[in-house]
Amino acid sequence: MSEIRVVITDDEPAVRDALRLLVDSDPGLAVVGVAVDGDTAIELVRRERPDVVLMDVQMPRRGGIEATRVLTSAQRAPRVLVLTTFDLDEYVYGALSAGASGFLLKNSTPADILRAIRVVHEGNALLAPEVTRRLISRFAPQRDDSVLAALTARERETLVLIGQGSSNAEIAAALFVTVTTVRTYVSRILTKLQARDRAGLVVIAYETGLITPPLR
Repeated sequence: MSEIRVVITDDEPAVRDALRLLVDSDPGLAVVGVAVDGDTAIELVRRERPDVVLMDVQMPRRGGIEATRVLTSAQRAPRVLVLTTFDLDEYVYGALSAGASGFLLKNSTPADILRAIRVVHEGNALLAPEVTRRLISRFAPQRDDSVLAALTARERETLVLIGQGSSNAEIAAALFVTVTTVRTYVSRILTKLQARDRAGLVVIAYETGLITPPLR
């Protein structure tokens, strides 16, 4: 298996250095460049074609959320994992709306950061369901649920479970099908809803009202 190519973007030299040492310590990962702001990250990604970008939110010039929007709208777009200092809803929702595959706090353990890179590289969403419900209920504009018309009944059931944070194995158990069948469902849903990954499906599930955040 080839190495997962990673670009690190952060305006703090100490954070960049620490992340580079961490990522390069894993034999399955390789840092192919570091950037100090969003503009630098965009140019670096175009040149190096990484698989995953670790993206800070608050940076001079172009910030992380706007840079994420540019990167994820391009062909051969990398997965973007947003790193935040504070678990602020507006940052998290902004990142997901811009196309990020997940978010992680900077004080996460080294093991969690390395695992997160692999999770988003595989096309999975790195989202805490309770945080997702909270921020979608606060910030998400409502989307016409007619976009769901193309889904079969079983695909709708699958989308609900994805929105609730279920893994493929958990979905398979709930629907009494194989994991391979679930992967097929997920692939079809991604195509029909024109979503890049599971993070995008989670947002769609809430925005269309397929899943309703709990009342507080």
